[in-house]
Amino acid sequence: MQKEIVSVIYDRKREVLNKGFGKVEIRIYLANRVRKYVTIHSCNPFEWKEYQYSEEVRAQVTIYKRIVELMIKNREELTIENLDNHLGINTTRTKEKREVREKKASRTGFLDFYMEQIAKEKLKPNTSKRRTVVLEALKRYGKLNSFADLTPRNIKGFDDFLHEEDPNRSQPTIHDYHKVVKKFTRMAAQYEYIAKDPYESPLCKFERGKSQERRPLLEDELIKIRDCKLGPKEGRVRDLFIFCAYTGLSYVDSQNFDFETMTENINGQVYIDGKRIKTGNTFFTPILPPAMKVLKKYNYEVPRISNQKANDYLHLVEVECKIHKPLTMHVARHSFATLALSYDIPIEDVARMMGHSNIRTTQVYAKILKKTIERHASNLANLIK
Repeated sequence: MQKEIVSVIYDRKREVLNKGFGKVEIRIYLANRVRKYVTIHSCNPFEWKEYQYSEEVRAQVTIYKRIVELMIKNREELTIENLDNHLGINTTRTKEKREVREKKASRTGFLDFYMEQIAKEKLKPNTSKRRTVVLEALKRYGKLNSFADLTPRNIKGFDDFLHEEDPNRSQPTIHDYHKVVKKFTRMAAQYEYIAKDPYESPLCKFERGKSQERRPLLEDELIKIRDCKLGPKEGRVRDLFIFCAYTGLSYVDSQNFDFETMTENINGQVYIDGKRIKTGNTFFTPILPPAMKVLKKYNYEVPRISNQKANDYLHLVEVECKIHKPLTMHVARHSFATLALSYDIPIEDVARMMGHSNIRTTQVYAKILKKTIERHASNLANLIK
């Protein structure tokens, strides 16, 4: 039986089992044992069922058939080099570029590539820390070291590893790990170190998950913390927490706060006019009396302490003050938003105070204000006839 001179084949190298996708190639029989394969697409088996009948595939087959027919008509030798000449391909240059790329890919593993890219980027401290945390997790997993390791099966294994290593790690947190890794697998595919980003496989479609409900402190809980008698170290952390809870500053922005250059006095009320380190968004927020009291106590500076140490001591504050909610420095920022909304500050103004670029971020806090809902519901009930 005579073989088709030009045909379309799928997954010639049997990559679907490991990678989740295979190459769609045009196969051209030129002479006995002389074949040329041209990759035109990569897809999973489900996509292949439709793609093989597409206009794109038919057009590619027609092009190559006409070229081969022309070569036969002109009595040219049916070689790959002659075919490439008709296609306008410089075989020598293409081979050299491939060899350089393969040499670099063999010299540089995926984790090395990951670190090289981080070094090139100008990252903010928090972003750099997140990239490093993910890198350390990849090292502990130990199965995504080389470019050859970047298969859907290994990515799925990394997801399983993250769940098993720490059962308390939330799904949104794990999804964020994948977002970081995906950034670099996509770059590896763009640089042609790998044929295709493994995250395009159906095996690697991971749910975002729902974040745990935020539990900010209500005003009576903040007052309890303010009035609690604490030791020197716990007291300093409590004061920093109170400063953030009555200004809305995040931990990192509080450590960057400078009273002389970042405040403005308008009719006796002092405001902080600043820019968030994390996002670069501007904010304009009041220094409420409890926060001002902290500043006066520390000569208009805020206590300086690492975030980790602050959160460690806040667990002690939580116990000493009999607060039945987990305390972290970020809870202080949440508490400010809740406090402002509970006093009917318009949500647009709260967003400006917090430095939120999107009001939907601020709306998250409005969902948990039972007290405000009860008050408005009571007023509405009295008005309805």
